[in-house]
Amino acid sequence: MWFNNLISAFVVGYPILVAIIWIVGCLFSGLLRKKQARTLLNAATEPFVSILVPAHNESETLTSAVQSLAGLNYQHYEIILIDDCSDDDTQEIMSRLKTQWAPQLAITIVTLPVNQGKAQALNQGLRVAKGDYLVAIDADSLLAPDAVTQLMTTLLDHPGYGAVTGKPVVRNRSTLLGRLQLLEYIGVIDLIKKAQAYLTGSITTVSGVIVAFRRDALLTVGGWNPAVMTEDIDITWRLYRHHWRVAYEPRAICWILVPERLQGLLKQRQRWSRGGLEVLVTNWRGFYQNPWGQRFLLLETVISNLWALVTAFSLLAYALKLLFLHELSLDGNLLLILLVLSSIQFTVGFLASQLTARLAGPELLLVPVYVLYYWMVNLISCLAAIAAYFISPQRKGTWHSPDRGI
Repeated sequence: MWFNNLISAFVVGYPILVAIIWIVGCLFSGLLRKKQARTLLNAATEPFVSILVPAHNESETLTSAVQSLAGLNYQHYEIILIDDCSDDDTQEIMSRLKTQWAPQLAITIVTLPVNQGKAQALNQGLRVAKGDYLVAIDADSLLAPDAVTQLMTTLLDHPGYGAVTGKPVVRNRSTLLGRLQLLEYIGVIDLIKKAQAYLTGSITTVSGVIVAFRRDALLTVGGWNPAVMTEDIDITWRLYRHHWRVAYEPRAICWILVPERLQGLLKQRQRWSRGGLEVLVTNWRGFYQNPWGQRFLLLETVISNLWALVTAFSLLAYALKLLFLHELSLDGNLLLILLVLSSIQFTVGFLASQLTARLAGPELLLVPVYVLYYWMVNLISCLAAIAAYFISPQRKGTWHSPDRGI
């Protein structure tokens, strides 16, 4: 009996504990940010930046992405468009955009004859980039006018930072799945990164949709790794291994597209979960070599995967008990606490992002639905990633365009 109670407490108690940590860390992070003096770069102080835009079959998104880059209030930058052997007319669109924006933007086009994946595309862009600082974005990323300024100000203010990532905000909100992911990005991902940065001095991963690097840091770690599932998580921890720090800058806003079909969402989350497993396998020495904050992040990844396994077995046991014994015992008090904390968590995220993310109050009405969606999607994705990793631990660096809801 005591073992069953312990398992039940872990299954429901773990989400409660991490929700408390996220909320507290986010609140203190916001207070600290308000107290810090900050002078943004201007045309006289900003360094030259190379913006890398890798693309594979992005004919529907690329034009808007380049248009957003043309609207930056940053003065000194170039754009490098990288076509990773697209099957559609992405390359032709790149050529047209280069001609169209020639009077205003310095655009270089790199074409890869074989599809080798996003990491390899970024490495090829790095080879031709002229800047000592690089910003990598996805081909569906729409940057706020001050996004690069915010990233570069933070990077230059801290010489020990090898990379600084920005804040993704969902822009396709016409479906229930899109709106649920909007809540996730402002109420979970943003809160987690703020809490991690404040409590541990590190973050689990940069966001591949918007991140700025020092060239020296990239060269130190050998660029992006084409042999992993998630190049952004991998490069974050390789920077840590080489004693660079990585930061989160929530004032650098990036508008993104997210999957609007469940199959596309699960595929994306499985990829994220596998990336976490790859980090554990390649960074196991970090449990005793890395700073304590990074050790905590590694331990949290282990516990998250353990939670997924335990929860899966618990759900199976509950289903069998309901089927054969016609009874089901759940701790209603713990479930109520989880719902209340989730409501607080999303309210904090909503208030912190209301202006920048252009949020409407009714979005919060989806919080009860989101609580179930978030943990179930993460559970399924994590289990699938664990199974896929042990079945096929090696992976070739190829690239398939994700479901972006367009």
